[in-house]
Amino acid sequence: MVTGGSSNKEVVNPKAIIHKRFGDKARYNVEEIQEFASNGCPGLAIPQKGPCLYRCCLELPEFSVVSDICKRKKEAMQSAAEKALEKLTDPPVEDPADQLISRLSYLFSNDFYSTCHPLSGHFRAALQREGHLNGLVPITVMCFFDSKLSNLCKSIKPEIESKPLEVMSMVMDAATRLSETVFTSKENFSLRRISPYPPEVIQSVEASCQQETYIKVIQVPYLVEENVKPSTLDVSSNKYYMDVIARGLGAADASMVMLSRSVGKASSETRLYFHAPKKDLEDGAFMNARASYLSGQIIYGDAILATIGYTWKSCDLFHEDVTSSTYYRLLMNKVPTGIYKLSREAVLVAELPARFGARSNWRGLLPRDILCTFARQHQLPEPVFSLVPAKDIEGPEEIYRCEVKLLSKGQDLILHCYPRDLFKKQSDAVQNASSKVISWLGDYLKKLSMQREDLTNGNGLDLDFYPEHISKELHFFSLVHKSWSGFEANSKKVQAFSDNVCSYNIQGPDSDIFPSNGCLVCVCYSVFLVTEGDKELLEKNEEFEFEFGSEAVIPDLEAVVAQTGVGQSAHFRVEMPPRELIFAASADLSRSLSLLSAGGCGLEYTTTLLRVTEPMEDRMEKAQFSPSLSKQRVNYAVGHIKESSATFLVDFGCGSGSLLDSLLDYPTSLERIIGVDISTKALARAAKTLHSKLSTSCNTQTPCSGIEYAQLLDGSITTFDSRVYGCDIGTCLEVIEHMSEDQATLFGNVVLSSFCPKLLIISTPNYEYNVILQKSAPQTPEDDMDDKNPTKPCKFRNFDHKFEWTREQFRIWASELSEKHNYDVEFSGVGGVDGVEPGFASQIAVFRRRSELPADKDSAAVPYKVVWDWKRTNGLEGHV
Repeated sequence: MVTGGSSNKEVVNPKAIIHKRFGDKARYNVEEIQEFASNGCPGLAIPQKGPCLYRCCLELPEFSVVSDICKRKKEAMQSAAEKALEKLTDPPVEDPADQLISRLSYLFSNDFYSTCHPLSGHFRAALQREGHLNGLVPITVMCFFDSKLSNLCKSIKPEIESKPLEVMSMVMDAATRLSETVFTSKENFSLRRISPYPPEVIQSVEASCQQETYIKVIQVPYLVEENVKPSTLDVSSNKYYMDVIARGLGAADASMVMLSRSVGKASSETRLYFHAPKKDLEDGAFMNARASYLSGQIIYGDAILATIGYTWKSCDLFHEDVTSSTYYRLLMNKVPTGIYKLSREAVLVAELPARFGARSNWRGLLPRDILCTFARQHQLPEPVFSLVPAKDIEGPEEIYRCEVKLLSKGQDLILHCYPRDLFKKQSDAVQNASSKVISWLGDYLKKLSMQREDLTNGNGLDLDFYPEHISKELHFFSLVHKSWSGFEANSKKVQAFSDNVCSYNIQGPDSDIFPSNGCLVCVCYSVFLVTEGDKELLEKNEEFEFEFGSEAVIPDLEAVVAQTGVGQSAHFRVEMPPRELIFAASADLSRSLSLLSAGGCGLEYTTTLLRVTEPMEDRMEKAQFSPSLSKQRVNYAVGHIKESSATFLVDFGCGSGSLLDSLLDYPTSLERIIGVDISTKALARAAKTLHSKLSTSCNTQTPCSGIEYAQLLDGSITTFDSRVYGCDIGTCLEVIEHMSEDQATLFGNVVLSSFCPKLLIISTPNYEYNVILQKSAPQTPEDDMDDKNPTKPCKFRNFDHKFEWTREQFRIWASELSEKHNYDVEFSGVGGVDGVEPGFASQIAVFRRRSELPADKDSAAVPYKVVWDWKRTNGLEGHV
């Protein structure tokens, strides 16, 4: 701060002095800088952890200066201005108190009235007030809509920044020094111009007082147990809208009404209006938790949420209706799950995915954007993302991991997440770390009463949390979302309900196109709030896309889509979600409340599967191979079935049954087939397909007519079950890459030592072949950017793949297993030509048991759950 004059006066800040002298000729160029450290490795600069830093270059007509390095942009600009003042020979110094008086004088001039400044609209509207209030402009409005007034007051007395009543008192005192031009009404806490406005001004005001206008607003009681309720205000052009809001709050006039900062978007005119607190109000007895949570500032008493005001763009009053849906959507936008739901425009369908795969697979706002939005909504600094190269990983390319820090307003550390996941692309590392943080934040906001250790230990996250530094407004969450505590129990009920695959009513003929994991599916849906004999439409979407298997929608919807073919429709019911979600989707709050009060409510969904887009992995394969790789893998398995005359086959990781379904199209010696998987949704789809085909085969001469018994089991392929023991052939095609490498090895040990198949066929992608596949695949703009650097490593074929092995890695893995468990192994593949680089697209290992089948396995070990059971009986089929 530059000082001068008498010792008891502070002068305006350096930037304001520069502006006073140079105006728009002073140009500030702020750049973000990042400190680097070598960490003892020459040539390797690694960004240091911590908040961003800034430096400013100030260009003046005569010279330019560069600021010190600062933590904030404003501080850097002030530093540059201060350095410029030091170089000026005679910098002008003006008392901020005099500037405050000068500003007030300008506000009541004819020049200001002719502008489209938001405050000038209030000056015009004040001329429509009746009686002794005519022409009086409330001090609350002047201080709120003219930032220069507030800033000048803060420069005179910095400690009043958080005390709006003292700011208003300072403006009132300054106005008394303009007694010849400005009238001060201490009773009404308002100011008025003494001299009359020009006739043309009066005429323009009178001409505008003809339009009737009514707006919808939301009243937010300070008592949490009272519901928010909609209301309608008459803000016709012959009324001052602030007086109308004052009457809605029970205040005498507009001078007793205070305004919050904008709620939601910074440019929005949506804000909260509340009764000005008394100066002696010390406790929080009348604090409005919901209004305070929405605005991020302390609000006392009842409040009104409205979208109305004068803007910079027009001299007319801007207004929009605020409904109950608006209010609850603003609440939702304060939590990560809600931010994602709103960005998908699907409050009752979308769910925040548990993890990030790739940009092309994530719908709605990306994780980083959600995290940044969350920080802004809670007036927190932007999250700090630190990319750290993994120096210990051998290879020609750089591999990254990302750390995330969430800081308080005072730059104290709230949260530090340091996942160990490694990525070849910096952007993927950032999105992955952001995804982990927003998932954790979502859990935290549901469990504010839990101990710190319960929230961080055992959750699979590398995360440190410091609740003592978290912003106060976050703790309003437990008061505001009073029904959120029931969400966990409801979710469990919904999940249990969705596991019952018979509860869905699917209509329409089966098509040949069904979704599988990784597919992009498009559905239309409607959601109704239903009670006995009555229903209300809550949400509707004609085209809604999501990636199947990513858990980006409620479990019930994904479960029913798993069993639905393109063109088929279904409807199902679920338990009630939190009331906030119902109100956020509902267009009629009173109607929804009426149905909810009747009891016995639920949600009814209707959906139709419109189209299915194959995963990128399948599209890559089809672009390169005819027949497709999946078809070639089936042919390979059929060849070994025929060669060995196998009668009993088990498909490990059968998914939605695509391999078993395809095998039934060929005449083989198979009599018994079993599929094992951990996904109940995928098994439900497999059951539907296999049941239809096997039932038809009983009365027709089809290739699968020799099958006598079929079964689908829900269980982990790394756990032994005696029903799968001793099969003739076991297949595990394109499965192990979806497991971690440790889990893949565990499966290899269990299947060869415990299940003991006579023949085991395992296939997995050949990573070396990806360069050919990805060049032949349709490219996205992001892919195209990567391909411009041919030295960059290939991507995995599917974002869900945990690894993809080279031929050498696969050979080592399979050879060690075969030697350990007394099996022979041979290597082959499909797609490509043997002996021609880079080998087969899908590499295959065939294990053959050397010894006789052991007979000492525990027949009582049956941990798997039977999902579907089919057997032929006297020419007729039966199923459980």
